[in-house]
Amino acid sequence: MKIKAHIPNTITLLNLLTGAIGIIFVLKGEILSGAIFVLMAAGFDFLDGMAARILKVQSNLGKELDSLADVVSFGVLPGFILYKMAESSNPENWLPYLTLIVPMLSAYRLAKFNLDARQSDRFIGLPTPANALFISTLPHLALLWPKVGEVLNSQFILIGIAWIFSILLIAEIPLIALKFKNFKIRENLFRFLLIVISLASFAILQLGGIPLIILAYIGLSLVENAIGRE
Repeated sequence: MKIKAHIPNTITLLNLLTGAIGIIFVLKGEILSGAIFVLMAAGFDFLDGMAARILKVQSNLGKELDSLADVVSFGVLPGFILYKMAESSNPENWLPYLTLIVPMLSAYRLAKFNLDARQSDRFIGLPTPANALFISTLPHLALLWPKVGEVLNSQFILIGIAWIFSILLIAEIPLIALKFKNFKIRENLFRFLLIVISLASFAILQLGGIPLIILAYIGLSLVENAIGRE
């Protein structure tokens, strides 16, 4: 096999390695670092697909390997972040284990995605990287807004977030994909709005703005769906 055929898979393995290192940091109590490793993993996740397309070496092996890496980086890592946050607020009970629904349904969504031919121009359910980015950057938002930090100090709130967003992973809800067939404003209004909101939120709040971006992504998708049904 030609060397170039191994390049995308090597990048995918870097995605997995980044997620594994992120888990180690989180287990040591360095929860804020989790967001950095999720971002790095997301970068590798983007690059492996791009490399496979450019080099024309897409394969079933690469597809399966990508999903396995994503389970670690976008399932287990954010699940552990929520677990450690819930544990730190009250380490004396078993409730933090309920946050581990995140890696469970992330794995389910990734397996389902590989078999779903409907997701060529829109996602069905919340993508695992978006869910991981939302969860992993909540501590950064809490640092910027202490009131948010007070809310996130509740195990019940954290468990609620885990379950609501895990259900969104597998929900039959069409969500925006940033795949442009053309650049007409009328046909891409919600995509352009999402880009503007994302740039503004990240510019003002940096990592703390990412949860707001993901909420805007979900909200705009729901509005677009509602308008489309009229």
